Amino acid sequence: MGHQLTFDLPIQKASGVEDFFIAHSNEEALSWLDRWPDWPNRALILYGPEGAGKSHLAAIWQRRSHAQLLEAAKLVESEIVNVSAGHVILDHAELADDWEKVLHLLNLVREQGHTILMLARAAPSQWQVALADLRSRLGAIQAVAILEPEDELLAAVLLKLLADRQIRAPKDVVTYVCARIERSYAAVANVVAALDAQALGEQRALTVPLARRVLQSLSADNPD
Repeated sequence: MGHQLTFDLPIQKASGVEDFFIAHSNEEALSWLDRWPDWPNRALILYGPEGAGKSHLAAIWQRRSHAQLLEAAKLVESEIVNVSAGHVILDHAELADDWEKVLHLLNLVREQGHTILMLARAAPSQWQVALADLRSRLGAIQAVAILEPEDELLAAVLLKLLADRQIRAPKDVVTYVCARIERSYAAVANVVAALDAQALGEQRALTVPLARRVLQSLSADNPD
């Protein structure tokens, strides 16, 4: 008989956010979001690997601040001039194709008395910034790393949601799924619903091959 996985984790829900769990990997970033609007230099940089929850945290802040979302690689002058309308989220900041525009954006945000949240996969010191003025500005902005979420956290959430559906998950399935999904409660909930539907449709218990088919299907439906 297989043994049941148990995890003794101090998981708490973020205040007012139903689908986000606080863990060591993201607590510093969330703490800085909670300090808004008291950010040094009216700016904050969150960086970390893909799937670490940057977009999820940005969405939390966007609901509070009503910030507009801009893509660094697609910045156009009309968007930059429009920052007078409010706060800004600059996504994929390290992929900017025109650093002059990024500097202009930072200057306008400060002049207008707004704030900017910048998201990136790498620390700003690793961005390929040619402008000395911009490198100096970025160096003065608080940058916070979002660490890879703990496997135990993902596993605990996955197991709970499956148990809510009266589904038993073997350890190898939990390990397989947790290694391949976005580190967020919403992603786990989406995968659990898909696993449930697939297992019901095939009239089979959860196995790694079944989980593989589910994840491949979800990836095909959401290529980004």
